[in-house]
Amino acid sequence: MFKSLKSSSISSIFLLTYSVALLPVTVWFFMSSKNIIFEWSIFEVSSCMMSFMFIFDPVSLSFSNVICLISGCVMMFSSSYMSHDPFLKRFTWLVMLFVLSMNLLVFIPSLPVLLLGWDGLGIVSFALVIYYQNMKSLGAGMITVLTNRIGDVMILISIGLLVLQGHWSILAMWDFHLMAWTGASVVLAAMTKSAQIPFSSWLPAAMAAPTPVSALVHSSTLVTAGVFLIIRFFPFLDGIYGFKSCLLFFSVLTLLMAGIGANYENDLKKIIALSTLSQLGVMMMSLGMGAPYLALFHLYTHALFKALLFLCAGMIIHNSSNTQDIRHMGLLFSQSPLTVSCLNIANLSLCGAPFLSGFYSKDLILELSLNNPTSLVMIMLIFLATGMTASYSFRLSLCSLWSPAKNSSFHSKQEFDPYVNWAVTILSLSAIVAGSVFQGVFLMFDVFPFVLPPFLKMLTICVIVLGLVVSFLAWDTSYENKKMSKTGYFFSTMWFLALISAQPLTKFSMVMGTNLMKSVDMGWLEIMGGQGVSMMSMEISRLNQKIQIKFFNFFILLILCSLGIFSYLLLW
Repeated sequence: MFKSLKSSSISSIFLLTYSVALLPVTVWFFMSSKNIIFEWSIFEVSSCMMSFMFIFDPVSLSFSNVICLISGCVMMFSSSYMSHDPFLKRFTWLVMLFVLSMNLLVFIPSLPVLLLGWDGLGIVSFALVIYYQNMKSLGAGMITVLTNRIGDVMILISIGLLVLQGHWSILAMWDFHLMAWTGASVVLAAMTKSAQIPFSSWLPAAMAAPTPVSALVHSSTLVTAGVFLIIRFFPFLDGIYGFKSCLLFFSVLTLLMAGIGANYENDLKKIIALSTLSQLGVMMMSLGMGAPYLALFHLYTHALFKALLFLCAGMIIHNSSNTQDIRHMGLLFSQSPLTVSCLNIANLSLCGAPFLSGFYSKDLILELSLNNPTSLVMIMLIFLATGMTASYSFRLSLCSLWSPAKNSSFHSKQEFDPYVNWAVTILSLSAIVAGSVFQGVFLMFDVFPFVLPPFLKMLTICVIVLGLVVSFLAWDTSYENKKMSKTGYFFSTMWFLALISAQPLTKFSMVMGTNLMKSVDMGWLEIMGGQGVSMMSMEISRLNQKIQIKFFNFFILLILCSLGIFSYLLLW
């Protein structure tokens, strides 16, 4: 039976079976509040013990469950989407390595061993981003991997600082004199992985990867690793002065930048990537307000509807002759009814429409921001960004689903593929049900009951409706006008962040590399190294040769003079 199946289908069956089998175990852990830690001591050096740890608790098991459910659906989708790829088996192995790395990150609470998953994500993501092997994907892959290396170095620095504690268990950190530096290095590592300002430019660039990879990266794996790290470290970080206020400031900036940028973007996948960036800002904002379990709740709901959004976008791109520009799409609702229905479910969940999964977590985070002692400027920026979310989601639907047909009519849109239909149906049901299911589980952890006046309670819904109205009024059907204003260019390049983080740094490193090569490799190293030694030995041998010739001439002259004197004395 398995011989006739594709490698992606086999991996999909394995992942979904694992997810279903893990579900009752996860429920039992949640109901009994169990935490099981396995620890193997490897070696000990001067009271500093290196150990290998595994943790089974409600957080790690539920996260692993969500990862494998989404990965199974994505691999099922890949069986259709990547069916013409000659290297499908290689692609499957890379994705499975990616999922394994994320699971290692989730289940290991020891920093040095956690690097297995952390670095594994960075390396495999680079291999997946450059999968199509052209110059554009290579450039995107280099930005991705080099930005993530900053986070890897920060983790290494925090490992070095934590030698003073004599252990590296995340669950048993305490206060010490380098606590602030350790916290800063961990938060910077999380910000690079979760693409917060000023490390945001790699996230839209990573769209060069195949669509199934984008669905996996932007929902439950790579970008959520940073959020998960802060959730694990939260009891330790919470004691550091200024941690929450700094995180809140950067997360709200990221949320605002991504929300405005998505309204100026025309690439379908990049719009969804920027929406991921804005939702990562929401998760970090929840952490900045001191609610780690609420951030985890939003992480789960977001993972489900974002994976669904990407799979629907992949089908639209596939059926639109591989066109990703939303200005060239139109009238898709009559040609792909199932895909468009699922896309609308995901979009409404992203906006925070009532009774879909995104509503339960996102609305609660926004209400918490109103209840918390947050500054008025922050509140205004948060709700402006929330309105922007509704605005770009509605713009995406208006441009691609309901506008007049602008693409070629000869390409038939078929929805008879069982792989795709099952994948999007499973994720659609999850995106509808997950919010109400998770709500009862996570609310008992760190959200206390609070009462808001009616006008604040309705503020979120009013802002979302206002965002839809603004999008409808500002939507321009004349997509032929290709001239972009300076303001539009500023917002579409993520406040020039994409340009600043890529071009000047690249130019600086290349110019510095050239100068170093000329002055060191081709300069001092040549003079002091092989070429210099060669020239010096040649000069010495030439000098030696000259001295020997002169000595030889001197001895000949001396012999001749001696013979002359000797013969003169004999004749005398």
